[in-house]
Parts: sequence; C-alpha cells; structure tokens
Amino acid sequence: MKKGLLALSPLMVFIALYLVTSIIARDFYKVPITVAFLAASVYAIATTRGKLRRRINVFSRGAGTPEMMLMIWIFVLAGAFAHSAKVMGAIDATVNLTLALLPGQMLLAGLFLAACFISLSIGTSVGTIVALTPIAAGVASQTGADMALVVAVVVGGSFFGDNLSFISDTTIAATRTQGVEMKDKFRTNIRVALPAAFVTFCILMLHASVSDGARMGSYAFNIWQALPYFIVLAMSIMGINVFIVLITGCMLFGLVGAATGSLGYAKALSSMGNGISGMFETIIVTLLVASIAALMSENGGFAAVLSLIRKKADSKRGGKTGIALLTMFMDIATANNTVAIVIAAPIAKEISREYGVKPEETASLLDTCSCIAQGIIPYGAQLLVAANIAGLASVSLIPYLIYPFVLAVFVAGSVILEK
Repeated sequence: MKKGLLALSPLMVFIALYLVTSIIARDFYKVPITVAFLAASVYAIATTRGKLRRRINVFSRGAGTPEMMLMIWIFVLAGAFAHSAKVMGAIDATVNLTLALLPGQMLLAGLFLAACFISLSIGTSVGTIVALTPIAAGVASQTGADMALVVAVVVGGSFFGDNLSFISDTTIAATRTQGVEMKDKFRTNIRVALPAAFVTFCILMLHASVSDGARMGSYAFNIWQALPYFIVLAMSIMGINVFIVLITGCMLFGLVGAATGSLGYAKALSSMGNGISGMFETIIVTLLVASIAALMSENGGFAAVLSLIRKKADSKRGGKTGIALLTMFMDIATANNTVAIVIAAPIAKEISREYGVKPEETASLLDTCSCIAQGIIPYGAQLLVAANIAGLASVSLIPYLIYPFVLAVFVAGSVILEK
C-alpha cells in the first residue's frame, strides 16, 4: 500500500509546486502550469526503478496512445474553429441575437438563458463570461440591480454549455479519455444538467416576481454570422463525427466571413493558425499528464487508489462517489477543469471498471464535477475574469452562484439514488 501511494508522489510534487507557490504568490496564474508538470515529469522518471531507457519508454507510451492522439487532434481543430469564429464576428453575433430574442422584464432569468445558450454554442465558459459580463454589468448599473448577483448568474450559466457543448475542451477530454462517443455522454449528462438549469431558471423567475424587472435593451446582429454555430450544434446533436463537425464549422466560418466581408482568405488562415497556437498549453499539459499517469500506473499508484476506495465503498454508488470527489479535488488543486479531468481520468477509468460504472457515466461525472468545482472556487479563471470586468472581488460572487450549487445537489442526488 505504502509503495503504491508513493507512486502517486509525482502528483504531489505538482500540487506542491503549483498550488503552494500560487498561494504564496496570491496568484494562481503566476506559475506556468506547463513548468509545474514538467518538474513533476522529471521527478516521476527519476524515482521510477529500472533502466533509464525503459522508464522513458513507459513515459512516452502514456502520451502516444491512440486515445491521447485523437484528443490532441480534436483540440487542434477546436482551437482553429473557436478563433475563426471570434475573428469572423460569430461570437458577437450570437450574443446579440440571444439578447435580442430574450423577453423583456427578464433580467436575471434572461441573462442566465443567454449564458446557457451561448456557452453551449461556443463551448467555453470564459468566452461566454468575456462576451456577456460587460453587458450584464452595464444593465446592473443602469437598473440598480445587485451587481454581484447579476454577474454571478452569467458565470453560472456559462458552465451549462462548458459542461455540455460538443466543442468544449472539457467534453473532449472527458469523452476521449473514457473512450465514449460525445452523443452518449451528452445524453447521460443532460439528465442532470437540464433539470438543474430548469430549477435555477425557476429560482430566478421567482426572484423576478418579487422585484422590479428591467428590459435588456436592443442589440444589432447579423444572423448569417451566427448561423454556423447553429449548424455545428445541430450536427453535434445528430451524432456526426466530431472531426467532420469541426472541419465543417471552420469551412462555414470561412465562407460566411468571405460573404459578409468580415473574414478574408489570408485573415481566415491566420485566425486558424492563432487558434491552434492558443491550444498549445492545453496540448502540452495533456501529453505530460498522460505520461506521468503511465508511470504512476506502472508503479502501482492507481491500484493503491482503488484499494483505498474499496475500504470505503462496495458498490457502484461508492465508485461514482470516488470519481466525483477525486475530480473535484483535482480541480480545486489545479484551478483548471480540463487539467483536472485529464489527471483524474485514468484513475476514474480504473474505478469505473472495478465498480461497473458505465464509461458515459464516468465521462459525465468527470466533466460535471470539474465544472462544479471550477464554478465556485474564487481563484479560478472564470470568477477572476468576471470579477475583474465588473470591478468586484471574486469571493463576492460565490453566494450567488446558484447553478453550480444546484447542479452539485442534482449530481449528489443521482449518485445517492444509484442502486
């Protein structure tokens, strides 16, 4: 047992270097996460027994599996897709279209719906927050609404799509590491996320019924610039291969950009290149984590975790609880939901095999629980960005993060009710 737990020490090295240094510096983005994982990688290789060549081979095989390479290719395409959309003006068009369609007198509920739809379309919580928070803050200032509440509603809604979108990096990481189709994970995930969103919407509507409403205003948009998002979303829900979906999306943005004059040929190529470059850190971290995980598994680390879980759990419910808690702990330690999923995924896969948890259920737990933790920690990118735009302290948003807390209740309920 002690030997197995010692095999997990590379993870402790990462946490000590990244978490402790970040706390001392009072900035979780001061220490490059790639450097922290590089140090952990060197430590993992150095402390593994056997010839150096063999240790390096095991380390390299972890990053070279078909599943990992498939995930990297999807990250590359997702980066090209997302940045092309931004440069072409699709994000602004989608935001304004959503706001223009919202009924009047629905400030909080309307902003929540807008954040849910936009994040589902563009696949990023941070991107949704950057797009919507300035509007939310402006509306709050004009109407006298509680700024922290209004901004927190946007942050909460942004995690709905981050958790469900087919082009979200968390969805890509969760499904690829568990070897499941995105549509299968979506069907499992929506059973928890949609009811949680509905309850949140009802709470916000109840709040609106006892407070003064405010009209959202009018927003200009070009429907053609938003159209590729709707097509991509429809193709994803239909279960079309993610490669085809993302390549089609990139082509559509290029064609619509050329037709509307917002994205020329050279600019389209440049935006795709910049988008791919923007995924560099995610790709490097994913490869390093997979390599470290291979060494930890080789040294008995995963077996040790399973042994600990066996002492506390003897059912599928216990296995799910272990996956959920492991994922949330990793997110609290890394302040990055994608990284948390990649770290927890190989152990979660072993737990799911041991306790009969379906792969799509494991993928759903990984994605949902990482988003819950990321949605409430005050040092995560989402809360920091939103608070900075609104001129607030990030901790002031926590009491109003209705959706993440409601989602946590629904996840806990689904696990408790597991037979």
